[in-house]
Amino acid sequence: MRAEPTKIQRLLIFFLWSVAFFTIGILIFIIGYILIKGLSYVDLKFLLTLPEKMGKEGGVWPFIFSTLYITSVCLVISVPLGVGTAIYLSEYTREGWFNSVIRFGCDCLAGIPSIILGLFGFIFFVIYLKMGWSVLAGGLTVSLMILPFVIRSSEEAIRAVPCALREASLSLGASRWQTVMRIVLPNALPGILTGIILGIGKCVGETASLILTAGSSLRLPVSIFDSGRTLAIHFYILAREGISMEKAYATAAVLIISILVINIAAYKLMHHFVKRYKRESIFWIRLQ
Repeated sequence: MRAEPTKIQRLLIFFLWSVAFFTIGILIFIIGYILIKGLSYVDLKFLLTLPEKMGKEGGVWPFIFSTLYITSVCLVISVPLGVGTAIYLSEYTREGWFNSVIRFGCDCLAGIPSIILGLFGFIFFVIYLKMGWSVLAGGLTVSLMILPFVIRSSEEAIRAVPCALREASLSLGASRWQTVMRIVLPNALPGILTGIILGIGKCVGETASLILTAGSSLRLPVSIFDSGRTLAIHFYILAREGISMEKAYATAAVLIISILVINIAAYKLMHHFVKRYKRESIFWIRLQ
């Protein structure tokens, strides 16, 4: 007998809810397990002091600072390049072989393992350009990793903006650049920032490529040419070498909390700027 459509729909809804709860449950289990194991060792002394005895004692302040430092360098390089490339592909070129080559290159770059990019960064940035193990070399290498995500997410967000908005702006006498800056980007900002947030998470949790390029110094990096160890690298070294599993869990807990704080702050800023730029774009259209 043929099943009734309502029963099939109920079964599909039940299946989708089950998959969603299963995924959320795994996430909660992983985060909860690490927080339960590590939060008991996290205090102000652990967060604000320097490490001692190769990380077996002391805190993680240099690693927190290095993580933020390398992430900032990565974003300063990748965000302008990624968003600019997306604007060029979406607004200033026609579909053709050149666009296809760029998109194919982005897809290939996104699929390269991080250890391969780390080896490239080590050979090119560290040795050939003589940057040494440094924050700059690590930031440049990780920027290559998140650049495809920024480009593709920004391009899709820009293409999702209705063409009617562009046509209305151009019909009022605005130039193409004014239309892009005042109309297209404010409406595409949520999608662009989503790609950037995903890139930040990937940058903060990266280990393999940064070990080969940023190094693993225990000292606080003063300049972009100093070596720095991120929280992810510190956790990896503590766990792999068995130096201190308590400190490893504590470092992992700080890393998870840092990612959550960064994501929440980024989403708050995203909603703030989206509202602001949409108000400005509407006001600008009325002025025209």
